[in-house]
Amino acid sequence: MRVLVIEDDREAAAFLVKGLEESGYAVDHAGDGTDGLHLAANERYDVMIVDRMLPGLDGLTIVETIRGRGIAIPVLILSALDQVDERVRGLKAGGDDYLAKPYSFAELLARIEALLRRAKAGVAETRLRVADLEMDLLARTVKRAGKTIDLQPREFRLLEYLMGNAGHVVTRTMMLEAVWNYHFDPQTNVIDVHVSRLRAKIDKDFGSPLLHTVRGAGYCLREPD
Repeated sequence: MRVLVIEDDREAAAFLVKGLEESGYAVDHAGDGTDGLHLAANERYDVMIVDRMLPGLDGLTIVETIRGRGIAIPVLILSALDQVDERVRGLKAGGDDYLAKPYSFAELLARIEALLRRAKAGVAETRLRVADLEMDLLARTVKRAGKTIDLQPREFRLLEYLMGNAGHVVTRTMMLEAVWNYHFDPQTNVIDVHVSRLRAKIDKDFGSPLLHTVRGAGYCLREPD
């Protein structure tokens, strides 16, 4: 599970990131609102933790902006402002939960888990589609232009991850964590080999390529231009 923490207080952020990582989450941290919005809009996360008061852009502006762009990621707002009207403002801006500072890390963790359960319960998607490429998550089948494509289990998982992040650049680190469950880079060409095999199966015999290499960044599965 990937978490984005947007918090400008260095000590608070370090405490939060360390606790989340020790709890098994992959965490990215932004120290101001501008960087936080950039990550939220361009990366894929399972949940966001956003401080209310931030330099650059405040937390409510970030939440309102991503909601305006159709990004439905669960958001937990942190704030020293504990008045009822401030909590109402945070929820009306698009936040899913609001936790006042100072807080117990155990309570924060419980709230994150509740948000993730709620999000999972609300998603009943069993099919993924990018252009004419279709994946049935229940039947574990893949077709392109109606033609069945046979994939090995790891190739299927890799394609599922790429299709789930369609239109976004996926880095090597992201793929290692999501598909191989590595939280470090083993310095092998395992990703390149699997991507090459996958590309040969889903692109080679079809008109328009869907799987693209983004030099210096990673890979992106997207609809043809």
